[in-house]
Amino acid sequence: MDVKIKPVEKIGGELKAPGDKSISHRALIYSSLTEDMVEIEGVMQTGDMAATLNCLSQLGVEYETNGGRVKIQGKGLRGFKEPDNVLDVGNSEIAASLLTGLLAGQPFFATITGSQYLQKHHMKNITEPLQEMGATIKGRSENDLLPLSIRGYDLMPLKYNLPVGSAQVKSALLTAALYSRGITELTDLYCTRDHTERMLRYLGANINQLSDRHIALSSPSKLNGEKLVIPGDISSSIYPILAAVLSPAGELKINEIGINPSRTGALDVLKMMGAEISIKNEREYNNEPVADLVVKGGGKLTGIKLGEDMITRIIDDIPAVMVAAAYADGITTIKADSKLRAKKTERLQNMAGELVKMGASIEEAQDGLIIKGAEQLSGSELNSHGDYRIAMALATASLFAASESTISGAEAVDNSVPGFYDLLNGLTS
Repeated sequence: MDVKIKPVEKIGGELKAPGDKSISHRALIYSSLTEDMVEIEGVMQTGDMAATLNCLSQLGVEYETNGGRVKIQGKGLRGFKEPDNVLDVGNSEIAASLLTGLLAGQPFFATITGSQYLQKHHMKNITEPLQEMGATIKGRSENDLLPLSIRGYDLMPLKYNLPVGSAQVKSALLTAALYSRGITELTDLYCTRDHTERMLRYLGANINQLSDRHIALSSPSKLNGEKLVIPGDISSSIYPILAAVLSPAGELKINEIGINPSRTGALDVLKMMGAEISIKNEREYNNEPVADLVVKGGGKLTGIKLGEDMITRIIDDIPAVMVAAAYADGITTIKADSKLRAKKTERLQNMAGELVKMGASIEEAQDGLIIKGAEQLSGSELNSHGDYRIAMALATASLFAASESTISGAEAVDNSVPGFYDLLNGLTS
């Protein structure tokens, strides 16, 4: 599908951010581990969320849906049943990770798979420590690729240093640790996002943050819950935020957005570059910090240096940061993490190529990118490369180009942020 984006004069208005995708998946899965009926409010409505619910249903979980509200009758840690069919998580990496950890502790056989894209996603950083805990896992490419067949077991606790900056790996191991007997200790040198720790603690798990990088979970434990409220998704909202920052005029207010410090890296980068973003009405939803944001246009961004220490915090939002850098005064350097996964490296390269089409000056250095800002970019024929974050970033960049742009593969956003283009159009009218 092609989408045409015309230049606009200003961005403004007020909106409520869509529910956070990462937290939505966790809420669905962890609610099923409780011994209660849990009502979840604000679940992002996507095909991947429907796939997660279908997987839970095959495991014996009963639920009701009403728009963004979902009620789940928990099965407790030991109440799941062996599924009759393969569990298909669609396109969701976090669902694949969490369910792999969950199935590792079940006394039955199950197979998990996903989309063609997800079947290329490396899982060995999850499967190897789970095997060390006692699970039997078989898959393609030496147990690295989906589909994975899992025969669970009463697991042993684990002491483990996470080899990569991945909250998915950490979350899978913490989920499995609920089924061990003892204390599992994880060292997270990268301080990755902590939604799993916050939610498990809220639901009653005995989980402690021993230091900034050291987590301990004691098991066995019992989870209980009544209601979860999903904050607005900062990752999808960063694009309307960026549009408001780049706008020559106007003001945008975004309500009920999650401001978990492990997710606000791109927001912090925009403020470092000179964006005028105010945080209002701070509060918490089930251990997650939430606020309203007010973003003012008409300012000017300035290029900055971003080192490896910042990359983990902006890893999923680099396309947005690259657009900001392309419009900023001066030079922005992005030093890539030496352990950046291949998927993320490919995203940087594809995004750089598309911005160059628009007239951006981007040099690929051995350890990252050098972006020289321009007063204005040009409209062009652009390609999402099937990546929804690239599609959203290019749409945002095109709003302030000198002429109309066309984005092919624009449908990449449909399963992750449905209605994104309508949302952008609503802010320009």
